[in-house]
Amino acid sequence: MDQPDRRLAQPFLGWNHERMTASIDNFISVSGLEDYEKYIRRGAFLAQSKAAFPEGRERRDGLTLKDNERYYLGLESSSRRIDKFNQPWRLYALVGVCSLGAAVQGWDETAVNGAQVYYTNALGLRDRDGLLGLVNSAPYLCCAFSCWLNYPLNRLLDRRGVIFVTCLISSITCLGQAFPQSWQQLFAARFLLGLGIGPKSATIPIYAAEAAPANIRGALVMMWQMWTAFGIMCGYIAGVALAGVRDGMDPSVCNTSAGNLLSSRCSLNWRLMLASPMILPLFVVAYVYTLPESPRWLVMKAREGNQKKYEEAFMALCKLRHTKLQAGRDLFLIDHLLEGEEVIMEQQKPFSELFTLGRNRRALTASVITMFLQQFCGVNVTAYYSSTILKDHASYTDRAALLISMGFGIINFLFAIPAIWTIDTFGRRNLLLATFPFMAFFQIIMVIAFALPDSSSAQHVLVIIGMYLFGIAYSPGEGPVPFVYSAESMPLYNRDFGMGIVTSINWFWNFFISITWPKFSTAFTVSGAFGWYAAWCVIGWWMILLFVPETKDLTLEQLDQVFSYGTREHMAHGMAQLKWFVARYVLGRKGVKKPVFLHEEDPEEVIDTRGEGIEEIREAPVY
Repeated sequence: MDQPDRRLAQPFLGWNHERMTASIDNFISVSGLEDYEKYIRRGAFLAQSKAAFPEGRERRDGLTLKDNERYYLGLESSSRRIDKFNQPWRLYALVGVCSLGAAVQGWDETAVNGAQVYYTNALGLRDRDGLLGLVNSAPYLCCAFSCWLNYPLNRLLDRRGVIFVTCLISSITCLGQAFPQSWQQLFAARFLLGLGIGPKSATIPIYAAEAAPANIRGALVMMWQMWTAFGIMCGYIAGVALAGVRDGMDPSVCNTSAGNLLSSRCSLNWRLMLASPMILPLFVVAYVYTLPESPRWLVMKAREGNQKKYEEAFMALCKLRHTKLQAGRDLFLIDHLLEGEEVIMEQQKPFSELFTLGRNRRALTASVITMFLQQFCGVNVTAYYSSTILKDHASYTDRAALLISMGFGIINFLFAIPAIWTIDTFGRRNLLLATFPFMAFFQIIMVIAFALPDSSSAQHVLVIIGMYLFGIAYSPGEGPVPFVYSAESMPLYNRDFGMGIVTSINWFWNFFISITWPKFSTAFTVSGAFGWYAAWCVIGWWMILLFVPETKDLTLEQLDQVFSYGTREHMAHGMAQLKWFVARYVLGRKGVKKPVFLHEEDPEEVIDTRGEGIEEIREAPVY
């Protein structure tokens, strides 16, 4: 297998007490943090080993822990799952603002769902499916390119700066969508909206991941997708609430002439739907700078010459951790890991190695698979087109179609909530493997429903059942997992660049789905089109089984080990898991041993900083 770079995977492996002390002294001198020496020194030894301060046993150097420090360190490794959610309120405030930024994106995406019921007539797109798909997909076309700006924007502005700018763009362009008099103008406004969606979608998960402790990283980073689902729900609700504004649904008032349909009395409803997301990003703009900046970004700037950033990074960590000891530990570790990254940047070609080095390539491949399947499972067909599908192919009225779509949005949000608990316990990979078969089955129900005669009672029942059950299966699995998985699996020295690539791929296929659906559903029929996405759910299950390793609750060291094993070994482990599952749950053989992946068999040796020998420790610090 490829050997992970030990400077990052096991940063203090083999270091004795004297070497650690010298490194700590040098860091305190360079950073100018002499006032916080007692926290940084003790924290640095904790960064090397969680067993650095055993209870009831004194260290030779006389360093000790206070009772409250030992208490909060105990919460980090507590066997009680609820303890990991005991975090400072400022960390939850940061996650809250990130969640609002995610909700902005979701609302941006589904505002078009109800609005297109009306603007297709107003803008002359009813019989021009190619243009309808182009207008609807315009933001995602832009996102496919704007995500590549993620790396330079983060270097130039900072995490908060990128979020501030992109949310401001989102607000302005949403307002701009309220005024078009032609489809070309609406296309331009929606295309520019992609500048606000793309870099934000890559930056917010990184910002949350860099602020969150490792033991709750998955649950907090998945807030991105959960609150995207909340925004999706808001878009549907806005469609229902605003549909009847100024007689927008009254055919006796709104005739088919273009001038009449574009009048304020007949078009105010869809204009308000498209503009409705503009308020939410202003809250993010107002509050994002009340939060601490990413400590990792601050340390990076400090290492580039701005020494004052070291103290800012320490203060940021003090707000995001319970104790200054934990802040000192994480600050020392971040600085050391960034030093390792700089060495890699000088000695190697990290950007090209994202595609060529086995460890990085496998992480990129797994992340791309999860992102690709988030689109090709077919969820955004429902998100963007459910109202027109229900109206045109199931003979629902405008209002009934909007109400049913709103129900899907509510389900999409509510059933993402269980993943907060399961994503760090049941696991990312297990959630995907458990839900994809159900997604395929419920898509097949949609296939059957749309193969039945229009407006039949059987069709109406099956459409709703298939749509809603698909949402229930999608929301706790393929909904939250891709962005969490991608944010954590990328190597540290390539995280910004790698995250930009995978989010760009996600948005490209989002654009592809959006622009092709109108003609695709005509050529293959709606029933056949849903069958196509059901087939991809089946194919996706096999791709996950063979090529997407588990990353839940793994440290950086373990992640490097997991992705350093060859693809053949991952495939063999996947097939072994499948055989075990069949033997245990299908054939009922209770004595069958569950397969364990290779990295879980390798104990890691870390020097005990007490200088009293070597002990085996299975957990190492991660950033």
